[in-house]
Amino acid sequence: MKTLVIVDDEPSVVNGLRTYVDWAAQGIKLIGTADDGDTGLELIRELKPDIVLTDVQMPSMDGIRMAAEVRALLPEAKIVFISGHNDADYLKSALQMHAADYIFKPVSRKELSVVMGKVTAALDAETQERKRIKEMQVKLTQSMPLLREKFLLSVISDGIHTAHIQDKLEFLGLPQLAADSYILMVILLDDVPQVLDTRSEQDRQLLSYTVLNIIQELIDKQMRGVTFEKEPGEYVGILLAGSLQPQEFSEAPENDLLVLAESVRSNLRQWLKLSVTIGVGERVERLPEIPSSYKQARDAADQKWYLGKNRILTMDNIASGESGENLRYRYEPEWGERVWSALKSGDRGRLQAELGEIFSLLGQNRGQGARYAQNVSLHLILQSGQVLLELGGMTEEWEKRETAAWKQVMRQETMQELLEYTESYLLQACDFVAMKRSGKASEVIERVRQLIGERYPENLTVADIAAGVYLSPTYVRLLFKQETGETLFEYLTKVRIEQAKKLLRDPQNKFYEICYAVGYSDPSHFSKLFKKMTGTTPSAYREQSL
Repeated sequence: MKTLVIVDDEPSVVNGLRTYVDWAAQGIKLIGTADDGDTGLELIRELKPDIVLTDVQMPSMDGIRMAAEVRALLPEAKIVFISGHNDADYLKSALQMHAADYIFKPVSRKELSVVMGKVTAALDAETQERKRIKEMQVKLTQSMPLLREKFLLSVISDGIHTAHIQDKLEFLGLPQLAADSYILMVILLDDVPQVLDTRSEQDRQLLSYTVLNIIQELIDKQMRGVTFEKEPGEYVGILLAGSLQPQEFSEAPENDLLVLAESVRSNLRQWLKLSVTIGVGERVERLPEIPSSYKQARDAADQKWYLGKNRILTMDNIASGESGENLRYRYEPEWGERVWSALKSGDRGRLQAELGEIFSLLGQNRGQGARYAQNVSLHLILQSGQVLLELGGMTEEWEKRETAAWKQVMRQETMQELLEYTESYLLQACDFVAMKRSGKASEVIERVRQLIGERYPENLTVADIAAGVYLSPTYVRLLFKQETGETLFEYLTKVRIEQAKKLLRDPQNKFYEICYAVGYSDPSHFSKLFKKMTGTTPSAYREQSL
């Protein structure tokens, strides 16, 4: 309900407006009256009404002067003037006060109702508009981190024009970026797949928030600047080289940044057990030049492919590694022929030596050398698949492993890791070939069967079986399937069900005891599996056997 104060020096007008107008019906509450401008202004100052209905001509302080004071005091209040027909000059002044409306005397209740309807509608509209603006301001405040991040991404990728930049920085809460020189720092999490893929989305967000907080606190303590997350696992710091004291700045702000980088690296290791590689760009003088410093910092960090993880890398590392062509060593057909020969002969030592030589040469490439090395690795893995196909070893399980290997190759972060992964994969194939060539496959299969026959009551895994015959799990699965036509799990299940049949023939053995005795912990699961394998339930099988 809107509030109203009436100011008029004619008692009859005030009394009539108070008595004969149903204000409540119009959504208005009359909260006070006054008989002159001075008294009215004091009342208005005290009660702060939504609407002021005032006479134009009054002694001491007229309605025009009082309206000017009210406008300054309550700019959102609506002022409606009551005027005589001969008050044309006063009325002009009233309209200059941005009055909501005016009414001529004698006051008509019908006309008053129409005017007040317009006034209350205007007040409602303005209230809604203020509410909408307030909601938008709240949303703007809530979205500020996103706007700030979007702006910072544009700063490092496209650069920004300096026109009105100060206003934008103030609006985004980044006034500290108005400096005269900058240095970029890129922090890359090492082993991103293991660090991020094993966490829930909530844990990933929490980790990101914590990493940003640690980096920003160190920046605030040692230099000035701002940090943000460019993408999962990559954090960027825009540092103000000019934030140092003149004597320090003249020496080498880059040294201070290296000290900061070391603090970031050691703190993330200490508090979050994270290994990071940090790249540092060169100093630039203007905001539009920041993308070049970012690219230098990112290129420096990417040198971990050749130099290893958990390092602080600068442009010097790039310069020292760049000599001649980016791809000094390209894949030669004879490389593949030598690897093919080592694989087909099942010679582990020779295969390792060939791979070591190949990756040693690839490690001397730069530029696109990382991608090139990955492509070479993929080619060698595909080549090993051809060897397995020739020997009948390309099982469904190995096909899945080959598909997974293609993804894993692209996720390796250093040349050494790529070599180790490729070597491990190819050695599995090499072992299979060696076993086939030696004719000892049947011996391994017999050892596997013997182990399962002895340990089937245990919670036996493929890793347990492989360890028992001193081979890798992948190789044992491949060999057993290729030689017997069934998987290790299928054979283990068959052995357990056969043992269960023997125990069921003795009525003294309870069903749940038999379940536990043959290696199962869930009687319901055991019963379903038994029926699937034999076509009948354990209880029905016992009745048939007695």
